[in-house]
Amino acid sequence: MNDTTNSNTWQRGVALLAKIGFNPLGLILFVIIALLPYIPPFDQEHILRWMIMGAFLAAQSVAFDFTAGFINVVNFGFAALVGLGAYTTGMLTNTRPSIIMQFGISPWIGIWVGAIVAGLIGLLLGMLTLRLRGIFAAVMAWFVGIALMGVVNNMVEWTRGPLGMAPVSLLERGAGNRPYFYVILGMMLIVYITLKLITNSNYGLAFRAIGQNIDAARASGINPTKYRVFNFAVSAFFAGWLGGFYAHYFGSLTPMTLMHTSKTVEVLAIAYIGGRGSLWGGIAVAFPFVFFIEFLRSNLTDLPGLHLVIYGVLMVLVMIYYPGGLAGLYTWLVAKFRAWRAPKESA
Repeated sequence: MNDTTNSNTWQRGVALLAKIGFNPLGLILFVIIALLPYIPPFDQEHILRWMIMGAFLAAQSVAFDFTAGFINVVNFGFAALVGLGAYTTGMLTNTRPSIIMQFGISPWIGIWVGAIVAGLIGLLLGMLTLRLRGIFAAVMAWFVGIALMGVVNNMVEWTRGPLGMAPVSLLERGAGNRPYFYVILGMMLIVYITLKLITNSNYGLAFRAIGQNIDAARASGINPTKYRVFNFAVSAFFAGWLGGFYAHYFGSLTPMTLMHTSKTVEVLAIAYIGGRGSLWGGIAVAFPFVFFIEFLRSNLTDLPGLHLVIYGVLMVLVMIYYPGGLAGLYTWLVAKFRAWRAPKESA
């Protein structure tokens, strides 16, 4: 009787985890990541900065994959939307006379305003571009992203342009990197669970139908434009939200370091190597990749941009030999393991 009760409790727990996009292994790995800042050598400040960047890229890859992996639209303007959120909160929280706006609102409020602005721009961009198909929507998003970067670069009185803006800190100075790590880890978790709940709903079914065959989806009664625009706006909202964290953590903004297309390429590579349409694949890839790339940057300073070459090579290898990425490999291994266990359990 106790064994049956324990088994039912375990199954209910696993089912509950599955609803929010976790399995027992994923939950264990997340707990390990959350505990790493207290375990040497991960408690060192420079390594904590790497982990913060890993969580930041992981959260971006989830938001990016929500669009690229489900409605099959590659948003090449993604980094510009991140930058839009960052600059919006940077201006609203500013108290220095170096730019016109000096509202001085709390950065905890500013990051949400930045997210809303980015979401609204994403909504308008989606309404303009997502009636187009294939590469046309991606190219249009790219052009709008370039235009946004140009606007930010030239509005010197508002953004200081290439001179750079210095937003206020999210936390008190001297707080160290550990509190920031838990802030971005929590943001990553919120982005992942929210988007996973959406993709597990009827909206997710519509997204998958549109991504696989837009004409068949329309014939079955789905309005592709409605669902694609909604998807795009939600992704843009979270992009702007994450941009707000970047602004108030790093405390330095320039258009080239945040809004350039190469930043979108980094996120795209992590999402694709992790596995399109999985959401969690990018999270699994982001952390080890950041450590690997930072190690290369530290030891191969004469080869700037090497990380982009590595991203490109890995993407080519993944697309040729394993299009499902890390998530696809994991699914294949689980299927093989279950097939291996089945005869033994029946015996």
